Amino acid sequence: MELGIVLPQPASDAPTPANLVETTIEQARLAVGLGVRSAWFAQRMDFDAIALAGLVGRELPELTVGTSVVPIIGRHPLVVAAQTRTTQAATGGRFQLGLGLGARNFLEPLFGVTEPRTITQLREFLTVLDPLLRTGEVDFAGQTLTARTAWSGHLPGAQPPPVLVAAMGPKALRVTGELADGTLPYLAGPKTLAEHVVPTITEAASAAGRPAARVATLVATVVTDRAEEIRARAVQEMAFYETIPSYRAMLDREGVARAGELAAIGSAEQVAEQLRAYRDAGATELVLSQTTLGNTEEQLRTWQLAEQARDW
Repeated sequence: MELGIVLPQPASDAPTPANLVETTIEQARLAVGLGVRSAWFAQRMDFDAIALAGLVGRELPELTVGTSVVPIIGRHPLVVAAQTRTTQAATGGRFQLGLGLGARNFLEPLFGVTEPRTITQLREFLTVLDPLLRTGEVDFAGQTLTARTAWSGHLPGAQPPPVLVAAMGPKALRVTGELADGTLPYLAGPKTLAEHVVPTITEAASAAGRPAARVATLVATVVTDRAEEIRARAVQEMAFYETIPSYRAMLDREGVARAGELAAIGSAEQVAEQLRAYRDAGATELVLSQTTLGNTEEQLRTWQLAEQARDW
């Protein structure tokens, strides 16, 4: 099974922008040396995840890079498509575009969106993005956006990358199965994957005549000898997600009260057993996140699981 990582970033107030890029490349180089072959970058407000993925991927030809995730609120598909084609060309076809609706209570104050029609917006964004990535051309006018190209936007050497959506609710999963290549669920435990995420997106992809959808599942993971201490930290640091309705619904489906309960924490053997439960529930690949819950040594031990996971 393929196992990737969300590459942690330095604190935004620590390095200069140039040092942030250099430090991230060195982190990625270290991860590659430990067997990691795919790295994902979360979008923040102080740097662009698509651009950073391109810089890292160009430096490390062994590494597939992706975003997990770029919120579509506040972005136009014409711009995202141009960024994506550039990064795909720069990495020689090793880019994966991860998109998300974003947490409404976080993004609305930033972008001034007062009446978002999220599912319609997702459908129209993906409807516009697909031809832009394939041909560089689009002519679309919908309820939430308009997109027209005055000239061909095709970039030689930039084949369409996989597009995955951090979809969780049934409507978002159905749109994703119909119009994208897969999903990037977070805080979707094994029960939720098996009973909700996998069957919903699989049915939608099949009905649309698309290949089986990828289910690249993000799991907060730490290999450690301090399991009790790290678990307590995970419960505290991940509590934010419990206040977001979409994540709260996933936790309720799984039957857990705290987001931190879904973190895979313990020895390498214990963590491997927890991660295999996601595989058995239908995850096609795993992405380890929140490794900054541990120290540097624990982070490296966690990354070493990537090599072992190929034999699972």
